[in-house]
Amino acid sequence: MNKSLVGWVIAAAVVVAGVGYGLASRGKGEGQGGAAAGAPAAAASGAPVSVSTVRAQQRDYEVTLEATGSVTALNSVDVRPQVASTITQVHIKEGQFVKAGELLFTLDARTDEVNVAKAQAQLEKDLASLADAQRQLTRSKDLLAQNFVSQSAVDSSQTLVEGSQAVVSSDRAALAAAKVALGYNRIVAPGAGRAGAINVFPGSSVQPATSTLVTLTQIDPIAVAFNLPQRNLGEALRNLQSGRGVVTAVLPEGRGTLTGKLQFVDNNIDASSGTVKVKAVFDNRQQTLWPGAFVSVRLVVETLKDATVVPQASLIQGPRGNIVYAVDDGGKAVARPVVVVQAAGTDAVVTGVKPGERIVVDGRQNLRPGAAVAERAASGAGGAGGKGSGAAASAASGSATSATPGVTP
Repeated sequence: MNKSLVGWVIAAAVVVAGVGYGLASRGKGEGQGGAAAGAPAAAASGAPVSVSTVRAQQRDYEVTLEATGSVTALNSVDVRPQVASTITQVHIKEGQFVKAGELLFTLDARTDEVNVAKAQAQLEKDLASLADAQRQLTRSKDLLAQNFVSQSAVDSSQTLVEGSQAVVSSDRAALAAAKVALGYNRIVAPGAGRAGAINVFPGSSVQPATSTLVTLTQIDPIAVAFNLPQRNLGEALRNLQSGRGVVTAVLPEGRGTLTGKLQFVDNNIDASSGTVKVKAVFDNRQQTLWPGAFVSVRLVVETLKDATVVPQASLIQGPRGNIVYAVDDGGKAVARPVVVVQAAGTDAVVTGVKPGERIVVDGRQNLRPGAAVAERAASGAGGAGGKGSGAAASAASGSATSATPGVTP
């Protein structure tokens, strides 16, 4: 009886175990099949990546070098006396604009006036002696013709005339020297400019070597001097020789800009800094530039014709170089390998992108090739333009600034 009960129990346990194994295997198979069937559905239902785009532009792109320059006067003269004397009159005021040849100061000229009068009197005396010698020579020649005097008497009269002529020439030179000395008492402006501080007053004693009466500085036109890297020397020289070197001075505090012209490139490179000195000239009728001030300077060295421009913010640097993401007609992200030809500010000139392509700016870090995208307008991408206010602003400017042309960012 006990053996029969044990047998039934063992049989029931085997049946239960088989049923449980079958159910478990079926559930596992259904789970795997459901996961495999659900994978494409999940991939197909992935949410698009939200991105902002701008269109790649084709336009002329100005390659510009930027530097800090100092405003310098084309002419600045320290006016000093050429004789030791005393100031009798000051004819100008501090800060006054004067013309070339305008009278600035008058010195005490009494001594020089006396010297001129003395030289004039000596000249008149010797002119009278010359006239007498010439009359004697004429009489001697008449007497020689009548055989009343010898040839030696005529020769003596001729020598007397020639000696008197030499004395008269010396007197005239002395008179001219006296007039030059007298002219030193009238100090006139050597050129047009603005008068600085006046350091003397009527009654001041002045000396030629030590006394600076006033400094005249030319304000219009005016120059801005700055340095360029030696690698840009060739471009600067080409612009100087062609006469197309346009230089823009950016005034501080947002007071606008001035456009000038490249005038000078130094004849040597500073070995300590590796730079060359350059100077540009600006019209300064409104006196917006002042000697000694610092301004930002931009020099256009080259214009790339029909360049393809994209925002620098769209560039992605990878192990194989730079890429940008473009959006195709199907709304998918496409990776475009690009070569950066020029980059500065918010813009970059590249090859590998066609003008008009929609380039991703914001959201590019979340993209993979082939990913679906949801486009929105670029809020401040700047540069290449298309969908976004920043793009339009950069398109209007049409230029960029670069201290290192051709370097990939």
